[in-house]
Amino acid sequence: MIQHVWERSRQSRLLDRVLIATDDDRISRAAVAFGAEVCLTREDHPSGTDRVAEAAGTTDAEIIVNIQGDEPLIDPAAIDKAIVALLDDPKCEMATLKKRIDSTSDIQNPNVVKVVTSHDDYALYFSRCPIPFNRGGEAIYWKHIGLYVYRRDLLFRYSSLKPGVLEQNEKLEQLRALENGIGIRVAETAYETIGVDTPEDLLSIQSLFLQDSSTSATKHG
Repeated sequence: MIQHVWERSRQSRLLDRVLIATDDDRISRAAVAFGAEVCLTREDHPSGTDRVAEAAGTTDAEIIVNIQGDEPLIDPAAIDKAIVALLDDPKCEMATLKKRIDSTSDIQNPNVVKVVTSHDDYALYFSRCPIPFNRGGEAIYWKHIGLYVYRRDLLFRYSSLKPGVLEQNEKLEQLRALENGIGIRVAETAYETIGVDTPEDLLSIQSLFLQDSSTSATKHG
């Protein structure tokens, strides 16, 4: 799964370097075997952002992108869109992505994180609950795509902050930023992600890859 994420990330037009950050020797060995650059980090990080901050400290990069290792179908163009959202807004220190939700089951699914944004495309709140609550209007729901772009100074400041009540309740690390007044710009994408959070998600991903292989074999057959 991590190899798929790594290979797709390397297709981004705007990334200069792709580094796998992990505290697991098994993941490190596997990543080195398929040719990736690895940063072996401490084991006590409370979130992925904290791990990324440690890895970023070994580089001089001014823009750092946190790509989740459980997104084997990540779209390189979506990565670039999040980066552009930050670069095009001088006041923006952190950016991420959202996609319109078309499935009613996704709205109710706590593993599908929802986001609501302001008129200038900054996050107001993230939740595992359906937000906004619909009292009979024509509500539009947005899925949060868990990919983050940071300016270097913000990343190190962010990782030094203690998790707040909202982050601990929802188990969503991006709420640490909102609780501390850090704005997160949210760009819209059509990219449909399938994060691997459950055994059922893994089966869905495996099915998609098998379909891909079958289609490819038919085309070349």
